[in-house]
Order: sequence, then C-alpha cells, then structure tokens
Amino acid sequence: MIRRSATFLLIGLSLCGVSPRAATLPVPDNLIDLTSKSGEQLLVESHDLDGYVRLSANFLTQKNQAFCGVASIVIVLNALDVPAPPAAEYEPYHTFTQDNLLDDRAEAILPREVVTRQGMTLDQLGRLLALHPVQAEVHHAGEGTLEAFRSAARDYLGDPGRAVIVNYLRKTIGEEQGGHISPLAAYDSEADRFLILDVARYKYPPVWVKTADLFAAMNTPDQVNNNQTRGYVLIRRSE
Repeated sequence: MIRRSATFLLIGLSLCGVSPRAATLPVPDNLIDLTSKSGEQLLVESHDLDGYVRLSANFLTQKNQAFCGVASIVIVLNALDVPAPPAAEYEPYHTFTQDNLLDDRAEAILPREVVTRQGMTLDQLGRLLALHPVQAEVHHAGEGTLEAFRSAARDYLGDPGRAVIVNYLRKTIGEEQGGHISPLAAYDSEADRFLILDVARYKYPPVWVKTADLFAAMNTPDQVNNNQTRGYVLIRRSE
C-alpha cells in the first residue's frame, strides 16, 4: 500500500511540475494546492485513485483561454480509451487533440469561432461529448443536491471507465474569476474535498476544494446558457 501511494505521489508531483509556479496566481486560503505538503498528503490518503492516474497520464493545458471545455473533453476521451481520430501532427497515430476534436460534427453544435471567443456552456459540453461512444449525463446544480453530487462524483471517480467534468464559477471559490471547466481527479472523504485538475495550468495548479464550496460554485447562473445553473457531467465509456 505504501509503495502504491508513493507511486501516485510521484505521478502527481511530475504532473504539477510542468509549468513554472511563478506564472500562476496565488491559491486562495480555502483551497489546497496539490503541490503543497498538505495537498500531497491528501493525495496519498485518497481512495479510488484510478481516475487520477488515467487523467494525469493524459493531462494537457488548454491551448487558449477559451478552450477549457475542449481540453477537458480531450483529456477525458483519451483517459477512457475512446477510439480516436488520426492526428495530423502525430501521423500515423490516433489520439484526440484540441484541434481534431472540433470536427464537422462539432461545428454543427458549437462553431469553432464561437468556442474560441467565449468557450462553451454545460449543455454544449454534454452535446459535444455525446458525439463520441460515451454516455454523458448533464446535471445542472440548481436541479440537484449537494449530497447527490458528492455521491455520484465519488462513485464515478472510483471506476476506470468513468469520469467527471465540472463547470463552475471561479470567483465563488475565491479564484479569478469567470466560468471555468475542468475534470475532477480524486476525492478525500475525511477532508470532504475533490481535486480539480485545472486545465488552465498557466493560471492555477490543481487544487483540493471542499465539496460544499464546489457545489456552490456550480450552483450559479450562466447568462450564456439562458441563466441555467452550471453543474457537472458524468461520463461513462460505452460498451
């Protein structure tokens, strides 16, 4: 068990060392930086880390400031081993990238020009995921409960064929400042905190956030989405 936990810790440290810490914004006191001693300890003590390993192995930083949803989808599809299209830059290999994800089918749902300008909503996130052989359940926080979110997210993070992506308002958890999308990667039951694997690596490192705080950040209206609340998507690989 000690060896297994140490392995997870080494993966986490290598993942978090990708970009210079000096380039990121200060982490609010209510959040726990994964690269801090307490953040490392939470990772070691966490259970059901299959999701963390898969996501970290496929992690990438969003290629521009509007592509948080695009990057999150790419990470999850690759982590779930969903059959991928060819990637011109990696020929002859196939993998999802932030370029080939936005194909003609995606263009019909969310034009590249729109997502490049303003990102995507929770419902658009679910519709783009549904183009692929996965089951994507969209949950608006305002239509559910904190307890239901905690239970479902924890369950999904413990299954190698499942993943969770959250859409939340940064300023509600003390960050700067608008709506954002990223995958969840782990859960610690004693601290009741989820690990957000932030795809805006240039801005914030991965952070542990209290479940209640994250749910409150999801339970905020999104003007671009007809003032529906933000929320989360439960993703399951189709058999």
